[in-house]
Amino acid sequence: MDIRTLDDRLSVSAQVTPDELADLAARGVQHIICNRPDGEGADQPAYAEVQRAAEAAGIQAHYLPVVAGKVSDAEAREFGQLLDATEGPVHAYCRTGMRSTTLWALSRARSGLSPADIVRRGREAGYDMSSVVARVAGDGEGHGGLVLAEYDVVIVGAGAGGIACASSLLSRDKTLSVAIIDPADIHYYQPGWTFVGAGIFQPATTARTMASLIPRGADWIKAAVAAFDPLHNAVVLEGCRVIRYRRLVVAAGIKLDWDAIPGLAESLGRNGVTSNYRFDLAPYTWQLVQKLKGGRALFTQPPMPIKCAGAPQKAMYLSADYWLRQKCLQDIEVEFYNAGAVLFGVPDYVPALMDYVKRYDARLNFSHRLLRIDGDARRAVFEATDSDGAKREVEREFDMIHVVPPQTAPDFIRASALVDEAGWVDVDQTTLRHKRFDNIWALGDVMNAPNAKTAAAARMQAPIVANNLLVDSGRVTGVAHYNGYGSCPLTVERGKIVLAEFGYGGKLLPSMPAWLLDGRKPSRAAWFLKERLLPPIYWKAMLRGREWLAKPVIGEG
Repeated sequence: MDIRTLDDRLSVSAQVTPDELADLAARGVQHIICNRPDGEGADQPAYAEVQRAAEAAGIQAHYLPVVAGKVSDAEAREFGQLLDATEGPVHAYCRTGMRSTTLWALSRARSGLSPADIVRRGREAGYDMSSVVARVAGDGEGHGGLVLAEYDVVIVGAGAGGIACASSLLSRDKTLSVAIIDPADIHYYQPGWTFVGAGIFQPATTARTMASLIPRGADWIKAAVAAFDPLHNAVVLEGCRVIRYRRLVVAAGIKLDWDAIPGLAESLGRNGVTSNYRFDLAPYTWQLVQKLKGGRALFTQPPMPIKCAGAPQKAMYLSADYWLRQKCLQDIEVEFYNAGAVLFGVPDYVPALMDYVKRYDARLNFSHRLLRIDGDARRAVFEATDSDGAKREVEREFDMIHVVPPQTAPDFIRASALVDEAGWVDVDQTTLRHKRFDNIWALGDVMNAPNAKTAAAARMQAPIVANNLLVDSGRVTGVAHYNGYGSCPLTVERGKIVLAEFGYGGKLLPSMPAWLLDGRKPSRAAWFLKERLLPPIYWKAMLRGREWLAKPVIGEG
């Protein structure tokens, strides 16, 4: 843990993990303040987990969550009051430490610490507080003053879509000035987490440093976005810093809303409650699967949209396949609770999936939404809706439960002028250009096009956005069109996959001839593709701007 000292009582850092609390206690820390809302990152432990570990270490925990880049005067006052009300050393954390430092700077500026001292202490700790001081001097909370740089293209988000788009742009025109904004240090190959949860991949194979993946020729701005100002072609960063753009690409991903289900955040990682949707929990899934010899295993799926809509049932199939091979499946009740009304949204793939549902004797429960969970009691409560719309609560005890949380666009996206009524970036579904702001595009999970939210979809979208952005700038000709392609490799057993490939309206869009690979049937060829080929394609092709089977289709318009 990289601890930075701001004054004689307060230290700050990036995300604190539960196993680091004992070390903080040994350093004399008596209070810890979490300034990071739950659900910001795929590798982020919930506050409840940190709180439990803090209490066990004799540290009092406090929760003061602040949306990245949205530190308000009221939050700063509350932070200052909390510091003044406590005794002994205090440690605050967020994603990078920037929010905690900003809260400290604003609170201490109001209580008389000189601007020079704030900037000096912030710099010594590794944080630039000059914009915060300028904000205090201007006595306002707008983005006001400090413009850091201006680029031809600014990309918000360094996930699969953002990095792939930057690489596609620079492979077409190396003279572009391109910036990628993302505060994360680690980039994850999230499609691999299902295999981690089944003991097939090791967690480390799904993670690489962000610095190793940013394409050559692009600047990486390691910061969180606070707001968009599309009327002035500006992105406002945490600390009131401004980046200007000529054209903007939004690839900010999706937020996993763990707190939307009461009791879930407090239960994750213990008492049989797990999820392959979080990097640090996928290994726990595999531990639970290996340990379970009898009892009840529940698997849940929330209302759409979610990323990789097949992943909830993939966890069920791979777990049940292991239990079948271990000859204990007959002693385990496997139950799938889906908030939706069907097993899979494209009917062509359902017959093959139903064969495996029958093989594993899994009980399907449609129109069942997880309402709350009690990990200590190992009890889950669902809201069941019948065909007439009547609702009732269904309570089930479990020995293991794999939970997929509800999902939304990130908070700073939903608070922006870029979104539709549902909170997703509002784009034309064929060109991926914003419907109201002509110099903005979006791709990946954050946008509202009605395609499946998968890495395969982002792989197709990235070169389309790159092409269309360059068409708009007059550098190339011919608008590219997106057909809604998405792919979901449904792992129905170890060694076989139903490879679902489809576009808008559920139209089948196979990338290979049926004689080689019929995606409607489970096959070993699809498994080989998923296990051996797709990871290197992701790391070495997609993120490097090599568009194998992803060349944009140029049409008129």
